[in-house]
Amino acid sequence: DTPPLGQPAFRALGPVASAVARLPESARQHIYSVFSGAEGQPEARLARLDAERVADAVAGLYPARRYPAVVIGSSGGALTHLCAALGVPWLPQTLLLPVRQRGVDPDRPGHAVHVFDRTARAMLDRNPDLVLHHMHDPNQDRLTLRRVAYFRVKRTRLGDAYQRFLTERLEPGGTILLAECRQRWPVTTVGERHLFQFGAIGGMPPDEYRADSARVRGYLRRYGAPVERWEAPPADTDAPEAEWGFEEGLRDDVEAFAASRNYRVRRLVYDEPEDLSPLVADLYRWWLRERGLSATRLIVDSFILLDPWWTLRTGSVPYWTTFPVQPSFDALTHYLDHSDTFDRIHLALFCHGVDSVGCVSVGQWRELLRRARVSGGFAGVSPDLYPSDPRTFFGFPRALRAIPERHPLPPPLKLATFAGFLDDHAGRYPRVRLLTA
Repeated sequence: DTPPLGQPAFRALGPVASAVARLPESARQHIYSVFSGAEGQPEARLARLDAERVADAVAGLYPARRYPAVVIGSSGGALTHLCAALGVPWLPQTLLLPVRQRGVDPDRPGHAVHVFDRTARAMLDRNPDLVLHHMHDPNQDRLTLRRVAYFRVKRTRLGDAYQRFLTERLEPGGTILLAECRQRWPVTTVGERHLFQFGAIGGMPPDEYRADSARVRGYLRRYGAPVERWEAPPADTDAPEAEWGFEEGLRDDVEAFAASRNYRVRRLVYDEPEDLSPLVADLYRWWLRERGLSATRLIVDSFILLDPWWTLRTGSVPYWTTFPVQPSFDALTHYLDHSDTFDRIHLALFCHGVDSVGCVSVGQWRELLRRARVSGGFAGVSPDLYPSDPRTFFGFPRALRAIPERHPLPPPLKLATFAGFLDDHAGRYPRVRLLTA
C-alpha cells in the first residue's frame, strides 16, 4: 500500500498536519509552502545528475522476477491501475526534478524562465538523452513555486538501465507496451533540449494563461498579486506536455531494441491523461464481476492520491482524476451518467492549498456524491478546509484502510484480455487506441 506522500517515515507527520489544520488559512498556506520547499534539490546536485543512476534506482523498485510485459512511457494514475491489474512494471519516461528556488515571484514567469539556465545546461550536457521541460504554473503551484521550481525530464532513449531491466526481467518474446499520451502544450525554447512551459493541465486551457482573462484577474486580486495578468515569454512552438505528454523520440529506440531481442511492441495511444480513466474503471468493474464480486464501490482518485493495492484488496473500481478541477469533474460526471449506479463512492480531493482558477467547489462535489445509491463521502479531506487541508495526504490512506471489505489479491489479467476488452468496447473509448508497432 502507499504511505502518506510515498514515504513510510512521513506517517509521523500526521499529528503535525492535524495541528496545522486548526490554523488560519494564511498560516496553513505558509506552512504548505515551507514543507513543499523541503523537497527542492540544490542546483549543484542537479547539475551533476546521472540519469542512468536514477533510472537504475527506479527499475530496482520492482521484484526480481520475469514479467510477460513491461509498460514504458507517459505518467498517469489510470495507467498505474492498469499496470497493477496486469501485474507488470511501469518504467516512466518522465521524471520530476524539484529544484530549490528562492526570490522568484510566481506571477512573473518572464523572470523565472532564465533563472536556472546554467544549471540546466550542465545537466543536459551530462545527459544527452534527456529533454528538459521547466514547468511554471502560478495557478495551481502558487504556494510551491515560492520555494521550488519544477524540472521534468523526458528520456529520448532507453539507456543502459532500462535496457538491462528489460533483458533480465521481460520474458522471452514478451511485450513492451508504450504508453503514449498525446497531450501537448505551447512552450518557449530556451536552448537545445531545454523548454519552458508556462501553465499546466488543470483548470485552465493553455491560451487563458496568456490572455487577459477575467478569471485570472479575479484570482490574482484574491491573492494580492502585484500584477493584473501574467506576462510570459512568447511561445515559439508546442511540445509534449511536461507532466503527462509522451516524447516520441523514445519510440524509435524501443522498437529497435525490441527487434534486436525478439520482443513485441504495442502502443497504447490516448489524447489526454484522463482518457484512460473510464476505460480502466470499466475494466475493473468487468473483472470484479467475472470474479463474482459486486463491483459497486467506486474510489475516485485525485492526482497522487491513489493506492492500487488497497483498490484491489477492497474490491473497488478506480476512477482517476488529474486534479479537483472543472474538466475532471465534467469527465467524471459524464462517466457516471453513462454507467451503472454505484452503491458507494469514496472521493479523494488533492489539496494544493489555493482556490485556483477552475477549482471545483465543495457544493459541486457534494452533489456528485449524492449519486451513490447507499453512501458517498469524502476520502480523507475535510470539506470545510478544502482546498487547503494538510491532513489529506494522511487521511486518504486511512480512509481506504477503513473500508471493511477485504478480498484476496487476484491473479493478474493477461495483456490479451485487456486488448480484447478494449476491442469489444472500442466505441465507448474513441480517444484510446491499442496499436501494434
